Amino acid sequence: MTRYLLERPHTLVPLTFFADRYDSAKSSISEDLTILKRTFQDRGTGLLETIPGAAGGTRFLPYMLKEEANVVIADLATQMATADRYLPGGYVYMSDLLGDPAVLRQIGRIFATQYLNQRVDAVMTIATKGVPIAQSVASLLNVPFVIVRHDTEITEGSTVNVNYVSGSSTRIEKMSLSKRSLKPGANVLIVDDYMRGGGTISGMISMVQEFDANLVGIGVVAESSDHPNRKIGEYTSLLRVDANDDTVTAVPGNYFEQIYQ
Repeated sequence: MTRYLLERPHTLVPLTFFADRYDSAKSSISEDLTILKRTFQDRGTGLLETIPGAAGGTRFLPYMLKEEANVVIADLATQMATADRYLPGGYVYMSDLLGDPAVLRQIGRIFATQYLNQRVDAVMTIATKGVPIAQSVASLLNVPFVIVRHDTEITEGSTVNVNYVSGSSTRIEKMSLSKRSLKPGANVLIVDDYMRGGGTISGMISMVQEFDANLVGIGVVAESSDHPNRKIGEYTSLLRVDANDDTVTAVPGNYFEQIYQ
């Protein structure tokens, strides 16, 4: 049961399903679930929610305790704050971290915790570095993730195109998304790896609006600590990064203010 629930977060599973699957009485299944619920809570794995009634059941909601999130974000800041991560133009090398499955899972758990009690129908990001982040978050929320692209792909079929102003260059650029990706009224969470001026995220917000969908939140792994003319209002960042003069500094972002305010 533990494995089944962990692999299907946010999915309501009737007790009769487990009773039939393991040839056990519902009372025995209920007792086992009580043990799992206590174990998940004690270890900070997540919440095992029980819904009574004929249409009820149980579902696993992953989350991360504040103490563990503190450790994870502090460790990310330490790994980010090294001189060899500096790239020309004030950018920061993050590909090694965003290619590490363990790091990605922790990032996914952090953002999944923030949206524990909100309905999210899809996670949106832009190709390419945001893709593993979106995949991790979507897997823990158990929803699809959609990829906005800079260029139209023939395999995407008909697309919706949006022009936006690049935050780093003030050029007009284009992004596209397949018309089949989102349904009207869908609740969309936008995630990305790094935010400077916020132009790309602003474009994705416009894309959500073009689909008549609802924006439920914005999450980035890292943001530049001081960028003039930032186009984004409310968002969540795990790290706040300075990259200049061939050095990189990193401190925790606004995550704790957003989730524990």
